[in-house]
Amino acid sequence: MNNPQQYTASEDLLQDRVILVTGAGQGLGRTAALTYAKHGATVILHGRKVEKLEAVYDEIEALGKAQAIIYPLDFQDTKDEDYAVLAQAIGQQLGRLDGILHNAAFLHGLSPIENQTLEQWQSILHINLLVPFALTNACLPLLTAAPDASVIMTTSTQGQQPSAYWGSFAVAKAGLEALVKIQADEWDTIPNLRVNALVPGIVNSPQRAKTHPGEVKQSLPQPEDLMPTYLYLMGADSKGVSGQTIFCQGDE
Repeated sequence: MNNPQQYTASEDLLQDRVILVTGAGQGLGRTAALTYAKHGATVILHGRKVEKLEAVYDEIEALGKAQAIIYPLDFQDTKDEDYAVLAQAIGQQLGRLDGILHNAAFLHGLSPIENQTLEQWQSILHINLLVPFALTNACLPLLTAAPDASVIMTTSTQGQQPSAYWGSFAVAKAGLEALVKIQADEWDTIPNLRVNALVPGIVNSPQRAKTHPGEVKQSLPQPEDLMPTYLYLMGADSKGVSGQTIFCQGDE
């Protein structure tokens, strides 16, 4: 498709699919989880705060769609075994996994590199780069068994055009784009697997509020405005599209 931003999804686009959304408690993750559920998916809601996940769960229940699954986990200190347990739980409870939206992100705030600590860099790189790598690897047997599986890595314009004060976050997102290209190349002979990087751009989100606190939220694009691209990349219509960086708004 030439322009995923103009994509119109069928109501049953994700019928019978199981999709894991990380960072599903708020912002883009919440909106994506609700959108995927509206189009038929059974959504696994990941996040740190149970109360936020429960609120999204209730919203999906109110839609009368497939019952969601809540999986709270703080990614800050996770290790290989934590992702293995998550993948095992998905296999045992649901029997399949058709997609992952890596949406969880963490940013301390903007500051000069000289003011950033090693501990801050480690936490930023862990959540924004290492977690998507490790979680995808843990879930790979389930994804490989799916008839059509899509992995979406959420990145940022800072990953391509890094600028002052973004430090470790920009480095993590640049690394994530490299990871997508390497993974897509390795999956090239597996037609049912694909992975792409997704750039939301400027949008009213908790992260945007942290980095640009003076903006008027109502004047920004809203998460719902970006969902055509999220649906396109997760559904079967994007089969064969892999290793790409896809923009939700324009091309920069």
